[in-house]
Amino acid sequence: MNAADEILDIVDENDRVVGQCPRGEVYARGLRHRCVFIQARDAEGRIFVHRRTPAKLVFPSLHDMFVGGVVGAGESYDTAALREAEEELGVSGLPQPRHLFTFLYDDGAGRTWWSAVYDVRCELPVRPQVEEVAWHDFLSETEVERHLTDWEWVPDGLAAYERLKAFRSAG
Repeated sequence: MNAADEILDIVDENDRVVGQCPRGEVYARGLRHRCVFIQARDAEGRIFVHRRTPAKLVFPSLHDMFVGGVVGAGESYDTAALREAEEELGVSGLPQPRHLFTFLYDDGAGRTWWSAVYDVRCELPVRPQVEEVAWHDFLSETEVERHLTDWEWVPDGLAAYERLKAFRSAG
């Protein structure tokens, strides 16, 4: 199935399902939907960072410090988090990602989506999907911070990263 044809739940400002539409229509009309963001770290605690392929529907060729994606129609955040993490990292047998918090992302242009943020330890050798990932590496937190200003990052991932840093410093 073409990614644009995947059916997504449409949700309201309280994250309640109010309808369903194909992904392409959701993006074209700016309908509120659900996404998952999973920060994957290796055994040394380094963060999986990647650059998206130019063929991606949204944010092509930008860097991201999360794996993840949209939550399918009728799918739970937890199920989507494990599915997306395994798909994008190219692994199977990953532990269930740990849900940290959920927030309503606003792109500043009137488009919003509910964003559930997770973390997971990935000690398996990764084989990211070539359709999704153009480049990848595990970087230390210091290296990620150093590249925040000289790499172009996906804006929702950057927002999730800033919220995750605040979440961890408050904990």
